[in-house]
Amino acid sequence: MATQDGVSTAGDKLLHPPDQTRGSTRNRQGSPGHVRKLGMTRKFKDRRDLKEDENPEEKAKRHKELELKPLYKELLYTIANKLGKPASGEIFTDSHLQSYIREAFCMTESEHRSLMEWVKNTEPPVYCLMATLKEAKDILGKDISGFSDPYCLLTVLEDEKESRARRSRPNPRKAVVQDAATGERVYQTEIKKQTLNPIWNQTFVLEFEDMAGASFHMEMWDKDEEVSLAQKLEEIRTNFHGLRRMLKDATKEKGQDDFLGNVVLRLQELHCSEDAWYDLQPRTETYPDRGQCHLQLKFIHRERDETLSPGRSPYINYCGILQQFVQSHIAKQLGSGTWKGELCGEGQTLLELYATQNDLSPFLQDLAKWVSYSKLYQSLEVDSSVMFQQLTSIEYHWHQQELPYQQKQELGDSLHSFLQYGLCLVAKYRDIFPPTPKATPRLHTLLRILAQICKTKAFQQLNPAQFDLQVEVSDAVQCGTQEWFAIQKGLHQPMTKDLSETVSALSRLIREVQEDISNNKDTWNRVFVSAVQLDAFTVVYQKQDSLLAGEVRETLSLVEDHMDQSLANNLFPIYLSLQVIHKDKAYLQKRGKLLELTNFHEGFREALPYWLNKAFITTQTRVEKAVQVDQLQPLQSGPVPIKHSSSAVDLVACVQPVCQLWEQLSWPDPEEAFMLMVKLTEDVCKIVVTYCSILKERVRKLSENSDHGSAINMLCVVVNDLEHLRSVLTRLPAQLNWDGLRERTRHVIKEVQFHNTLPSQLLHAQGVLNREIRSAVDTLGHRLNTDIEKHVRSMSGRGRLPSKSTEDAVVPLMRYLEKELQYMHENLVQENFNSLLTPLWTNSVKCLHQVATQHENREGLMVFCQRLQYTLQCLEQCFHAEGNGLPLDILHTDDYKVLKAYLTHNSLSSQQLIEKFLERKVWEQNVYCGDKYGAVTLLASYRRSDQRLRVEVLNASNLLPMDSNGSSDPFVELCLQPRHTFPEVEPRRTAIKNCDLNPLFDEAFEFLVSLEQCQSPGASLVVTVLDHDTLRTDDFEGEAFLALKAVPGVGGGAGGDAADATPARIHLKLIHPKPNDDSILRLLESRRGEKDVQVFVKKRRQREKQAQEERAQEERAQE
Repeated sequence: MATQDGVSTAGDKLLHPPDQTRGSTRNRQGSPGHVRKLGMTRKFKDRRDLKEDENPEEKAKRHKELELKPLYKELLYTIANKLGKPASGEIFTDSHLQSYIREAFCMTESEHRSLMEWVKNTEPPVYCLMATLKEAKDILGKDISGFSDPYCLLTVLEDEKESRARRSRPNPRKAVVQDAATGERVYQTEIKKQTLNPIWNQTFVLEFEDMAGASFHMEMWDKDEEVSLAQKLEEIRTNFHGLRRMLKDATKEKGQDDFLGNVVLRLQELHCSEDAWYDLQPRTETYPDRGQCHLQLKFIHRERDETLSPGRSPYINYCGILQQFVQSHIAKQLGSGTWKGELCGEGQTLLELYATQNDLSPFLQDLAKWVSYSKLYQSLEVDSSVMFQQLTSIEYHWHQQELPYQQKQELGDSLHSFLQYGLCLVAKYRDIFPPTPKATPRLHTLLRILAQICKTKAFQQLNPAQFDLQVEVSDAVQCGTQEWFAIQKGLHQPMTKDLSETVSALSRLIREVQEDISNNKDTWNRVFVSAVQLDAFTVVYQKQDSLLAGEVRETLSLVEDHMDQSLANNLFPIYLSLQVIHKDKAYLQKRGKLLELTNFHEGFREALPYWLNKAFITTQTRVEKAVQVDQLQPLQSGPVPIKHSSSAVDLVACVQPVCQLWEQLSWPDPEEAFMLMVKLTEDVCKIVVTYCSILKERVRKLSENSDHGSAINMLCVVVNDLEHLRSVLTRLPAQLNWDGLRERTRHVIKEVQFHNTLPSQLLHAQGVLNREIRSAVDTLGHRLNTDIEKHVRSMSGRGRLPSKSTEDAVVPLMRYLEKELQYMHENLVQENFNSLLTPLWTNSVKCLHQVATQHENREGLMVFCQRLQYTLQCLEQCFHAEGNGLPLDILHTDDYKVLKAYLTHNSLSSQQLIEKFLERKVWEQNVYCGDKYGAVTLLASYRRSDQRLRVEVLNASNLLPMDSNGSSDPFVELCLQPRHTFPEVEPRRTAIKNCDLNPLFDEAFEFLVSLEQCQSPGASLVVTVLDHDTLRTDDFEGEAFLALKAVPGVGGGAGGDAADATPARIHLKLIHPKPNDDSILRLLESRRGEKDVQVFVKKRRQREKQAQEERAQEERAQE
């Protein structure tokens, strides 16, 4: 078995064991480490090699003599006796390496020569190759069972000795190592029974004199032992395939082992440390594939001269060399950033050579690096990732190898010291790790190192006391926060005892705290949570809350009863900063206790009225200045015009801070917040009303010395300004979040009180704006109305016949409107332009109506009305503007409809009016549902073949008694109307039926008329029933109207064949006309120059008179 230092002590397995008493690296089991807990005072030995009162030069000289020169001699000795190639593959000459260490150790040329001469006179070491046989795999099976009993022989042979061993045998043999056993140091491993994958893990130290021509030999053999005949027969019975193997064994010499393979390596080709798998080489080609063997090889020194560094262990020397190399490297790289663990090739080579020659384990090397780097970390700029890497390596080796007691103590002290130092850095994280992308990763790595230290088995075993890293880091953050706050308080102390200076100092301190809380929330907290799962923001916030609350209370107590506008102004930034800090409490993860700044607003009640007054006065002053410099010109023209002036924009900007004040205050008390909102709304409304007043004065002043066009332009801008301000007021409830306030005050302010207070203030201000806007718009509309009326009346001031056509007469008015409306559209916002158009349209309709009705009985009224009707159509198109102006539902008012109907009738010719009259009568006939005057029945049809209208009067029924005897002598008169359509068709009459109220006529009449005549507008058959009187005019029984288009054969297209149309039986109820009820008749009656028209009107008036007399007679009869 091999001991823990890797040196075999099995004497029976070692044919020629070397003297291993010197240079052994056996580990000693130390006593368990003392119980440690962070925060306990550690007592270290007070080593003072230098006198305290010694000057720096003497100290440096003494340090070189006692510390550096022994290390320097060790390195010169290492270079002079180096073995193997470095692992990096980069080869350095001895002079190159010596030059490197001379520069690293700051040795002069004379010192170097002196030490070189000293090293040359030292005793050389014993060169050794430490070989560790780990395991083998897939070796040959030499036994009958198919397995082997492998063991290995190891030695170092020089070429001459190897040749002599081969010549000592009469015949060539496979066993080179066995043959060289006489007089040589050959080591043998344990025998592993029945396996093809043996595991040894045995270490042997092989001495040699010179690397030149020397080779490492390792032979693997299968151990053969004598067995009884019964055992062999049993093996044959159970494994028939082993028979051939047994026959082969019979030919061997008794007790001869089987060769399994060998590994031969030339020492000059080896690195100073090797760890690899090697193929087992055959002596013959019978079995070329013999498996692999895992070897670890390392060149070491034995009996190294102890006068180089007396009293110092190789581990201590390695630590000193490493630290000196690192300091030298960092000094050369000064200014190039943090050191990330790299060394130059010379330094790495020397460290590797020294560690291998002194048989320092990787664990001790990593421990030395950790100890050195952890010390350098406290004085030089070393990257934290270097520490994390070394700590990970130590944790890996801790499970693989046992450390000596002294190194355990050193590791425990180093981990403890680094934890203390790391927590000191954490306490000062604000200064050391500022919230920048470059610095915060360093804090994260440091915290990970601290967390990794606490997780390592080494720390847990060397410091078994209870230790909670979160608690320690939390305490460090709290202490660091308190120290930071004290420093900031000292930096911002007031210079005098003046209250304003005291308040300003507190304001500066709070801004620092606010920034610190923000940085912790946004940057540092993520680092602490990610690395150690600590909510550092909550820790810092609660600590800052406690510290800051005391400062605020103390300062507010000083200014109590001394409040003025200046102090209030200085307190406002403090309130805002505290408001921001208080809002950050939403990010707290733990809210166990009430924060001390929860009701901080209560200390600012005395300053609140001053803040409101300042906001109002400042805003009002800015508004007045904005109006004073306003030239009442649109701000911007072009594709996206801005039609209001600069003062309107300034006003919005001035009012906005008032709204922002509400957001900034965020007053917590609901009832007080409502009163605050009332005050702010009142101030905004006052500012709006004031703006209207001074804006009117401004436009009056600027209009005094300007022309009419400029005055109108300024008036348009004023209207736009007021409209813009009205939109601002409309958005005010949303900007001030009235809905949110209503929810907050629902339990303390009644709904009626809320709506009677805030909206009423806003409505009052909006009312003032609306009145001012209407007044300005009315001023603009008044001038336009006057000009429109002038143009319209100019068209009516003419003789009997117009001197111009209708189109030409309207052109001046339309050009004027197009110009003015385009100007207004360009200079007014859309809302005000629409508000101008509506009254302008209404006044235009009234003007047209007045002009039209002033000349109802004059000659040429038809032509005049035609012109006015065309004018009305043009105005409608102009104001509608293809949907871009006023909508049709606003244009088509009742006045418009009356005017349009009036102009439509008066624009028609007399013949068209008569046609309209007849069409109306036909409509009245169709909708009449009474039977007071009786009825008449006809049978009518039209034959297109011979253009004849046939009407057969069948009977009449329920006629009124017109004679004194209670009866009548009725007859029916048929007449085709209008006369201008049927000029040559005479009326027809039936026979008179005496004393009969239900006469039967059965008379047919034919009218020779064309289809076009029957289908013309107003073509009707007028049926009149009369009572025949001999001595006086026939009495009027009633009349009926039948549209010829309703007669079979007339309707349909002109090309239709209706010659055989079936006559239709038509029942017509008799009706009476109402006297003076028809507007068409009155219009026709006014056209006295047309004789035919007057005849028609006279006859219709006669019928009205007869109907009126009949009604009067009937009323007398009823009485």
